[in-house]
Amino acid sequence: MKHKSYIYPLLIITSLIEASANPIIVAHRGASDLAPENTIPAFELAWGQGADAIEGDFHLTADGEVVCVHDRDTKRVAKSSLTIKKSTLKELLQLDVGSWRGDKWSGTRIPTASQVFATIPDGKMIYIEIKCGPEIIPKLFDELRQSDLKNKQVVIITFNAQVIADIESKHPQVKTMWLSGIKKSENGSVEPTTEAALSTLRRINADGISTKAHEMLDEKYISTIRKAGFEYHVWTIDDSSTARRFTDMGVLSITTNKPQYIREQLAQQAELQND
Repeated sequence: MKHKSYIYPLLIITSLIEASANPIIVAHRGASDLAPENTIPAFELAWGQGADAIEGDFHLTADGEVVCVHDRDTKRVAKSSLTIKKSTLKELLQLDVGSWRGDKWSGTRIPTASQVFATIPDGKMIYIEIKCGPEIIPKLFDELRQSDLKNKQVVIITFNAQVIADIESKHPQVKTMWLSGIKKSENGSVEPTTEAALSTLRRINADGISTKAHEMLDEKYISTIRKAGFEYHVWTIDDSSTARRFTDMGVLSITTNKPQYIREQLAQQAELQND
């Protein structure tokens, strides 16, 4: 188990230190505001814009390969609709997943995990969102072992709590974040409650939680999670005021479609506060 009671004080101290610094800027599916999502051009553009990390979505193909694409099928990003888990890598690589964003991206292909990993510079990170079930884990970690990435450069994220539990049991050296939506319950409170969120995090032994940047979230909610020894991350923020609000509440990372813009806005706001 990663979360032992005797390490909580250290985690809390670290958490408080992190709260005073700017968060990690994670490029959502790459710099997807300007380039076709989950493609090598989008990831390369994100690095060029100074992102600290990229976030990509990964599925397992019919022939056991790991590819980077968000949906279960290619209907939204290609002219032909193929279901990822029912298609081979060869079939998927024939698709153009760039033209939907403009002629300049014509001919862009779905990348494999190894191709995405190869773009990551030293000192930068990747948030790997697993979009399927635990069947992807063996092949994904084979790809990670064959890459030049260090464990500290990799964060696994997923809505599937069982996937995190399985990864933690076999690969505890890699950080895991449980993804969760945030909504207003019938009685007007935040759902999931902090109690429910902490119960899930402890049960699956995750390192933290990443939630939608919902307007109902406040400092008490986030600090309760963090003081319990877990990291808190948010997605997807493209405006400066929301980015500043969650930075002030101590989130560790902000996922955004506009990594350069959000970084610049946070830097400008920090300068004004220091004047």
